[in-house]
Amino acid sequence: MNPETTFIPPYYLKNTTLQTMLASSKLRTLGRNRMRDAAIEQILFVGGGVRLQGFYSKTSPPARGLVILIHGWEGSAGSAYIVSTGRFLFNAGYDVFRLNLRDHGESHSLNEGLFFGTLLEESFNGVKVIAGQHPQTPVYLLGFSMGGNFAIRIARHTIQSPIPNLKQVFCINPPLDPMQATLNIDRIPLIRKYFIRKWRRSLTKNQRLYPEKYDFSEAFAEKTCWGMTELLLNQYSDYRDPALYFGEYTLKEGYLDRIELPLTIVTAEDDPIIAVDDFRQARLSDAVELAIQPFGGHCGYIQNLKLTAWYWQFILKRLERAGS
Repeated sequence: MNPETTFIPPYYLKNTTLQTMLASSKLRTLGRNRMRDAAIEQILFVGGGVRLQGFYSKTSPPARGLVILIHGWEGSAGSAYIVSTGRFLFNAGYDVFRLNLRDHGESHSLNEGLFFGTLLEESFNGVKVIAGQHPQTPVYLLGFSMGGNFAIRIARHTIQSPIPNLKQVFCINPPLDPMQATLNIDRIPLIRKYFIRKWRRSLTKNQRLYPEKYDFSEAFAEKTCWGMTELLLNQYSDYRDPALYFGEYTLKEGYLDRIELPLTIVTAEDDPIIAVDDFRQARLSDAVELAIQPFGGHCGYIQNLKLTAWYWQFILKRLERAGS
């Protein structure tokens, strides 16, 4: 197997749960990080009164391009996989913009409305605003997990609303079927507790900021992500059926075969959350590159005790190819 295109970890890092947990380990953020040192907070006005938060890090000119990073569900611009990947790309000569989706990180005060996975327009507009600030710079988008699902939808949306300097999109373990991914999370106690803890922490921020609008006491009593989702949809959205909600950003049929922007997807056979068969069964357009790895867990691909990620070099080679 070619190590440039196939990830085979050492034996002591092959466990899928270990790979998944190490992806978010704060140990990956230790040490000097010139990308984080150079970061400037930006508030993006993305239409409809919605504001999104991001952090822009400009490398020494001339930059080879600008990479926009989108975190996964209940992650943020400060997540370990975002910060460590951003540092790698920054050191490789790329400007980096770490975008927070609504209600992620410390951005809850910017909008009263809750985050839902269906909020494509504001996320697309955020990427479009960032790219528009750098019209002469090639822009690339990299999304992780749920952020990868957003990135695929953004790539598809460029058919109707082009972003001229967005050159290529990359996704790490994006869920094509978010409803099944939610059910899979609930089946794994360690991962379920991790996400519920972070979700409750996030909702607590909303409740403290807008006590007249939100009371999450019933949601906090739920023991599963599915239960919390169903209750919050009933109380605070127009969705009465979780299947209809998840269906709005399910990407399994008639989706990847219509992508026109170059799109690279990395996913793993041993991902405990995302079903690899969804990708094997999907029809792909000629613009889509699918790289299924035998190992990696969910957004891990940790290749050594320094906690570096295999996909860093994998993506860098494609960035260099796109910019040549």
